[in-house]
Amino acid sequence: MSQPSSFQTSALAVQQNQTNGIALVLGSAVVWSFGGTLARFLHIDDGWTVVFWRSVFAALFLIGFILMRDGPRSALNLFRTMGLPGVAVGLCFAIASTSFILALAYTTVANIVLIQAGVPLIAALISWVLFRERISLLTWLAIAAVIFGVAIMVSDSVGGTVSPIGDALALLIALVFATATVITRRYAHVRMTPAVCLGTLVAVAVAATQASSFAVTLPELGILAAFGALNFGLGLALFVTGARLVPSALAALLGTAETVLGPLWVALIHGEVPSLNTIIGGAIVLAALLSYLSVEMWRQRRLARLL
Repeated sequence: MSQPSSFQTSALAVQQNQTNGIALVLGSAVVWSFGGTLARFLHIDDGWTVVFWRSVFAALFLIGFILMRDGPRSALNLFRTMGLPGVAVGLCFAIASTSFILALAYTTVANIVLIQAGVPLIAALISWVLFRERISLLTWLAIAAVIFGVAIMVSDSVGGTVSPIGDALALLIALVFATATVITRRYAHVRMTPAVCLGTLVAVAVAATQASSFAVTLPELGILAAFGALNFGLGLALFVTGARLVPSALAALLGTAETVLGPLWVALIHGEVPSLNTIIGGAIVLAALLSYLSVEMWRQRRLARLL
C-alpha cells in the first residue's frame, strides 16, 4: 500500500482542522445560547452589577483554564506574546459586552439581535476587502438566509423603545464582534484565549466604575458564577479556539445558532412559548445552517476520497 504524499497529508490536516473548528464554534454558540435562560433567574436591578460579577467569574475561569492547559510559565508567556492582535481582540470583546448593556437602555433586544444577524456579512466583507479571503456562493446564500430568518424572528417586537443611540451601539457590537472574528482567523498562530481573558478584565474594570452596588445574595452569586464561568468564559474559550481554524464568515455564520437555540431553552425551562414568527424565523436560520454544514461535510468527504 502506497504511503500518502505530503500534499495529501497536508490537505487532510486542513480538513480535520476545519472540522474541529466548526465543532468548537458551534459549541460556543450552544453555550452562549443559555445566557437568556440564566438571566431569567436573576432579579438584580443594576445591569452593571451583573456585568461586573459575570466578567469576574469569566476571568477566573479563563485564567484557570489557561493555567491548567499551559502551566504558569507558558501562560505568562502567552500573555506577553499575544501582541497587538491579542490586545485588539480583547478590547473588541470588552466593547461588545459593555455596549450590549448600554444598548438595552435605549433599544429593544429584538433590534439588537436583528442588527447582530449582520455579523457574518460584516466579517465576510472585512475578510474580502482587506485580505481577499474567498467567500463561496454557498456562504453568501447562507448569510442571506440567516439575516432573513432573524428578521422574521424579531418582526413581532422590532418596535418599542428605539433610538439612534441604541441602534448605533447595536451596530458597534456587530462591528467589533466581526472584527474580532477576522483578527482571530487572520492571526491563527496567536493563541487568543489570553486575549479574551484580557477583555473580561477590562469589562470588570469598566463595570466597577458604573455599578451602584456589588451586593448580591448567595443564590444569585451561584447563578452569576455559572453565567460568567460557563456561559461567558467557556463560550469565549471555545469560540476563539475554533475561529482560528475556519474562514471568518463561516465562524460568524455558525455563531448565529445562538439566536435559534436561545428562545428554545427559555421556552423549555421557563415556559415562555415563542411566537409563530419566532418559530418560523428560527426554522429558516436552522435550516440554512444545517444545509450549509451538510453540503460542506459532503464536499470534504468527496475531497478526501479524491485524495
